Amino acid sequence: MTPVAELEDVGLVREGKVILDAVNWTIQPGERWVVLGANGSGKTSLLEILSTYVYPSHGRVTVLGRAHGHTDVRELRRHIGYASAALVRLLRPELTARDAVVTAATAVLDPWWAEPSDADVARSHRMLELVGCGGLADRRIGTLSEGERQRVQIARALMAEPSLLLLDEPTAGLDLGGREQLVGRLGAIAAGTATAAIVFVTHHVEEVPRGFGHALLLRAGRVMAAGPMRFTLTAATLSACFDTNLHLERRRGRFAAWGIGDDA
Repeated sequence: MTPVAELEDVGLVREGKVILDAVNWTIQPGERWVVLGANGSGKTSLLEILSTYVYPSHGRVTVLGRAHGHTDVRELRRHIGYASAALVRLLRPELTARDAVVTAATAVLDPWWAEPSDADVARSHRMLELVGCGGLADRRIGTLSEGERQRVQIARALMAEPSLLLLDEPTAGLDLGGREQLVGRLGAIAAGTATAAIVFVTHHVEEVPRGFGHALLLRAGRVMAAGPMRFTLTAATLSACFDTNLHLERRRGRFAAWGIGDDA
């Protein structure tokens, strides 16, 4: 199979600071990856590179068979679903949820840049329904709650039937109920076959949806472990990743972690 993405010896340096260092990673079609690491470990930067919004300082990156620096990123982005706090801030708060979602069909940030088709508008409604926001289509995104905006982001990321879906901490800022509702919906999306590959970034194992089978652990910009979860997501690797002695438990497809000494 042709990999969905390949990173070879990728590094990223900003203002003299090493953000990512010697990252090697291959994502195959159908794989569901979770990327774990502490704050500042390079998780968001890694997704920014995969999304083509950031170029690495060195190394080779190929996404959907196209090499960074040698392809039209506007065309490539039509096949990448990307949800992140940074991206949603670029959308005008006056846009309705429907208009925000439909912009992804033509890889723009405002519908006036490219007129959506009737089919695009119909699909935007289906994607909003899929994430539980069907009733919010005419609401301005600036008036939505944090959880509602997160779900609209995911609907937008799914809009173009992406071959690669990138989710950067989509449950951040949600309360327990909102988090569990969204994690459940993400698990249902992961169980489907429409998306070729999914990468989900978090720093809480409790947020990992069911259906994800691979993990990449980052520490200080370097890959500590990458591969099937049964080998990579263990108490030992998680403890080393977060520099804390941790217990790790998996129950009914979901994870929980807590510090050693907190059992009382």
